[in-house]
Amino acid sequence: MFGFLGFQISWKELLDVGLVAIVYFYIILLVRGTRAAAVIWGLLLVLLVYYLSDVFGLYTLNWLLTNFLSSIFLVIIVLFQRDIRKGLAQMGAGRFWRKQDFELAVIDEICDAMDSMARQKIGALLVIQKNVPLGDILEKGVEINGQVSKQLLVNIFWPDTPLHDGAVVIRSNKIVAASCILPLAQVTSRQSAIGTRHRAALGISEETDAIALVVSEERGTMSAAIGGKLTTSLDIIRLRRVLKNVLT
Repeated sequence: MFGFLGFQISWKELLDVGLVAIVYFYIILLVRGTRAAAVIWGLLLVLLVYYLSDVFGLYTLNWLLTNFLSSIFLVIIVLFQRDIRKGLAQMGAGRFWRKQDFELAVIDEICDAMDSMARQKIGALLVIQKNVPLGDILEKGVEINGQVSKQLLVNIFWPDTPLHDGAVVIRSNKIVAASCILPLAQVTSRQSAIGTRHRAALGISEETDAIALVVSEERGTMSAAIGGKLTTSLDIIRLRRVLKNVLT
């Protein structure tokens, strides 16, 4: 039992408050910068209107919101099903207590390959697995299990070769598989101009913690999708900086 400003607090209460604070902290980390954050603000606005309708005696509005909020848990599950699935997968894979390091030499090989393909306008899609396993994606590809090198990556994506379609998956500093099929993201009207490779990169980065790299064969530009966000028009220096920040 602890005393604080005249209040008696037990260690169980401190533990309870601490665990709740940790849960809220990781929820904020999961939704920060995503569309889920905007939905949460919308739900908070609904709660505020519900409270004010009760204070000011707006009975019809209060009745409607009461019926809506009575099924709030179902609404949350429907709205956040993808984010809940992604968060549970990341927690189960140990995202919050361990970090997988990549060798700097491997990052350099990836950046050199991306830069070379961009200069030659060779379309490419690379996925770098972090903590969330991509077993279902790998099963649909062609097993490689080779060391990451600029020459191998360029050869895989060379036009009209058997494996140039689909994505290459890199895990633990090795090219695990090629010609993998990725889920496509739902894009907005503003994003309608992006191609299939970019939609696939966004899709895998939304559902997992993987990093997806894209070379556009039309424009010869490099892009990176991380956490459902697409960063375009990268040069080799910025790309290397991004990969070092998230992988080491």
